Amino acid sequence: MAAGEESAERESVAGRVMLVRPQGRIAFATLRDSSGEIQLFAKAGETERFDEFARLSIGDWVGASGRIVKTRKGELSILVESFEMLAPAGRSFGDKWRGITDVELRYRRREVDLWANEEPRRVLTLRSNVIAATRSFLQERGFVEVETPMLHPIPGGALARPFVTHHNALDTDLYLRVAPELYLKRLVVGGFERVFEIGRVFRNEGISPRHNPEFTILELYQAYADYGDLMTLTEELVSSLAVGLLGTTSVICDGRTVELSAPWERTTLMKLVSGACGFEVSLDTPRERLEEALRNAGGLSRASDGAGKLILEIYEKACESGLTGPVIVKDFPVEVSPLARRHRDNPALTERFEVVIAGRELANAFSELTDPDDQRARFEKQAAARAAGDVEAMAVDEDYIRALEYGLPPTAGLGIGMDRLVMLLAGAASIRDVIAFPTLRPVPPAG
Repeated sequence: MAAGEESAERESVAGRVMLVRPQGRIAFATLRDSSGEIQLFAKAGETERFDEFARLSIGDWVGASGRIVKTRKGELSILVESFEMLAPAGRSFGDKWRGITDVELRYRRREVDLWANEEPRRVLTLRSNVIAATRSFLQERGFVEVETPMLHPIPGGALARPFVTHHNALDTDLYLRVAPELYLKRLVVGGFERVFEIGRVFRNEGISPRHNPEFTILELYQAYADYGDLMTLTEELVSSLAVGLLGTTSVICDGRTVELSAPWERTTLMKLVSGACGFEVSLDTPRERLEEALRNAGGLSRASDGAGKLILEIYEKACESGLTGPVIVKDFPVEVSPLARRHRDNPALTERFEVVIAGRELANAFSELTDPDDQRARFEKQAAARAAGDVEAMAVDEDYIRALEYGLPPTAGLGIGMDRLVMLLAGAASIRDVIAFPTLRPVPPAG
């Protein structure tokens, strides 16, 4: 169809008005739905209620019918014969050309932001695709998707401060889960050799560009595997998502180019901390030297902190943000890994790794602790730390210990923050960009 031509073909469309341009006896409107945009072209004398059409507002939902035409400028349009107001917009929808430019308002009025700005729609669509592709990746490898409780009688599975609520009928406190780990491993005890769950977890912690109190996590457990197997699985998952959804393994994150193709760099926690401190660090390093190194890195210690905790704090303050990656940081102290199996070559360490990309922790994994006696001893140390004021420490979970006494086969577990994974693939700078409705600080009262 050439510019200026009209066809006999008729079409009916519906969507939201994103632009209105009345020009005397003709008027144009841009109509958008989830699939794209089309121009509506109205003429006085040919369009029913032309004057009403010319007074449409940005944000109005409209249905329109008419012939398919091309304007003199060659733009495919609907020459409107009739239209119907489906839902008027009672509030301003922002500027057509710039959308909503107030960042805070964008998050507080997400329903408006999604229509006015294309980028958040792209990111949330990518998020959906990432989760769907992750499911397919795991199911193709024999993993079974399961659901576990979100209300826990004892907070466990991660070092994190929980949210607490009260169940009136049972007259007992329950905790929003900080991790599904302990229930998923019960399923392995019960005979499921490969399980995973993608779901929300809740941690009563601060809000930042990398943290939201509720977020989505992938946790999976594989029997007859160790943390080395899960290093490979993580590399394969992330690189396959990049290729499948972006067509490349090269992404830009916080201004840094990151190559996601395997193999990834692998190093130990002790090696990184030793490099940051300028001297060889181990669990036998004198406490005063570790405390001084932590102070120099901008951190503070507590009297209850052991050498393992101090070393981890130094790593998080002095090393993690400088890792472009992907880097697999492995072999963490037992003190900070209460659910991980002791390292086969050094029982003071565990077979645990974290994945860091562009300074962000993306994944945490380990060979699972299967010894119920060792698990009880570690829970008791956690409980002592909790009593001493560590609100993130775990409690003793007798039900989980009992499950281990029935026998947990050699197993490895992996957790990936799905929000951070989407941030990586979308090139997003803040976790708020990849969550439809992020948690926000309350608006202070006026006056």
